[in-house]
Amino acid sequence: MSKNLEFEKRRYVIGGVVCVIILIMVLQLLNLQIFNDDYKDFADSNAFFKKTLYPARGTISDRNDRLLVYNQATYDIVYIPREVLPFDTLDFCNILGITKEQFVKRIATVKDRSLNPGYSSYTFQTFMTQLTVQEYGLLQEKMYKFPGFYIQNRTLRQYSYSNAGHLLGYVAEVDKKQMDADKYYARGDYGGKAGVESSYEAELRGVKGVEILLRDAHGRIQGKYEEGRHDKPPVSGRNLKLAIDIELQAYGEHLMRNKIGSIVMIEPATGEILCMVTAPSYDPSILRGREFGQNYLSLQQDETKPLLNRAIHGAYPPGSTFKTTQGLIFLQEGIITPETSYSCAMGYPPGGGRPKCHSHYSPIPLEPAIATSCNSYFCYGLNAMLSNRRIYPDILTAFDKWKDYLVDMGFGYPLGVDLPSEKRGFIPNSKYYSKAFKRTNWSAPNVISIAIGQGEVTATPLQIANLSATIANRGFFYTPHIVKEIQDTVLKSDYTEKRAPKIDEKYYESIVRGMAAAVTGGTCRGANIGTDIQVCGKTGTAQNPHGRDHSIFMGFAPKDNPTVAVAVLVENGGFGATYAVPIGRLMMQKYLRGEVPAADKYIEDRIVNAVIMPNMTNLWLKNLSNREKVSSASQSEDRGL
Repeated sequence: MSKNLEFEKRRYVIGGVVCVIILIMVLQLLNLQIFNDDYKDFADSNAFFKKTLYPARGTISDRNDRLLVYNQATYDIVYIPREVLPFDTLDFCNILGITKEQFVKRIATVKDRSLNPGYSSYTFQTFMTQLTVQEYGLLQEKMYKFPGFYIQNRTLRQYSYSNAGHLLGYVAEVDKKQMDADKYYARGDYGGKAGVESSYEAELRGVKGVEILLRDAHGRIQGKYEEGRHDKPPVSGRNLKLAIDIELQAYGEHLMRNKIGSIVMIEPATGEILCMVTAPSYDPSILRGREFGQNYLSLQQDETKPLLNRAIHGAYPPGSTFKTTQGLIFLQEGIITPETSYSCAMGYPPGGGRPKCHSHYSPIPLEPAIATSCNSYFCYGLNAMLSNRRIYPDILTAFDKWKDYLVDMGFGYPLGVDLPSEKRGFIPNSKYYSKAFKRTNWSAPNVISIAIGQGEVTATPLQIANLSATIANRGFFYTPHIVKEIQDTVLKSDYTEKRAPKIDEKYYESIVRGMAAAVTGGTCRGANIGTDIQVCGKTGTAQNPHGRDHSIFMGFAPKDNPTVAVAVLVENGGFGATYAVPIGRLMMQKYLRGEVPAADKYIEDRIVNAVIMPNMTNLWLKNLSNREKVSSASQSEDRGL
């Protein structure tokens, strides 16, 4: 009896062991066939050679169909680690102009899964990118000596102009973050990193194709698998047509030479950006190819920040250009009428307080206040609004009403331009000041400088240009955008639908007349380009705690049925009329007349030859010299490895 019981126990133990073994084998099969790609990669790589076919990236042209960015054939070296057999590495390195140490470092980097997620010894890995035609020719002749290495056809961006670097952006190898976010990418792929190359990456990149080739038992290619029935051709990226005029863009960059600042021009009827100049800028062609890393580092270390797109990333006090918004708000809220006059003789508050004003007659109504850029008028207006207990129960309610109007006008938040990382500027609300003053019973004089675009208020040059376009349209705007057309598709509705601040159209006419008077006899007479084209403008001189004031101008033309709105900002340029107004004049002449009249050539020469970089002139010249050396270098230190 005991023997039978012992036998039964042994049978259960043996049966359990067998079950465990079977379970382990099943789990291992699941792991190999379903969860682990290595086995599949191994099996596929033995039988098939899957060759990625990269699509041609979409081209980019300007509004007049001038080609800006196109493609040139280039070549990458890829390899399958398990297929690599011993070979003459010294010969291989000599062909590519690299050292053996660089070769070893690159192989180690490829194997590092923290740097190369998804690494497999059975699949293609990128060794080197963007070979020149000469290197390709030398290597092609000797490829039989380097088993496991292959040449992959790619394209390299080429540029027809040395302008618009910030708008176009650049293409560079994707990083881990991009690969994790989008399964389209694999290591060694390229994608847009800035400008429209980034914001329209999905449209520009196209769709990869694949060619499946059959191997024999020795790994030799025998031809297409099933006569290519499973191949997928690549789909080229869509072409973009930008709204910018590249000649206007180039002229603006020429005027802003040796200066820091921005020029933005918008077509009011569409919101299309005609030019967006940032100074200093860079030639987009230096951020491509093997020299990319060294050139990018040089730009990044330049203290003038040429990589910063000041048009959408720079936040500045808008200065007196902001007075136009105040006039509109006060009219809409019934605080003033066009005939309401305020005294300027004693400044604001009465008795010679701050901010003071400049010489003009007093008292003064709204339109002359715009034309002469009267500080006191708008300070009195804001005081009247924030102190009005007939309309508002308290100052907090009044202030937030003020702030809401400005947000409607496009301030305080990104406008939504089709470029990456647009900044919002800043429009404070009542909570901001209650926290700053540690009380809720603060008063208008505590914040009065915001009425003239100073204090805590900041805006981007794009937002200032958009304000000009809104006034030009008498009460509406389209979200500013760089791209005019996308091949075989339509623009997002964001760029084709009107946006209207909650201010009646009738109130804009007073602001328009004031801006017209500013050009014919006020603070921006220098913008008057002739009786045949009536310009409306507004100067701004924004106080700068870090140095000389910023020079600002915004305007539009013609007065009726306007076709262009402009904003110019020159850092440390002083009065608005000194640099921003003449630059605005020249840009409008160039756009509206097609050329700058001979009579304006002396203005052009003065602007072009001006160096407005206080305490930075020598630094700028040094950095310019460094950039020229970098861009002319034929090879980078790391040779693209």
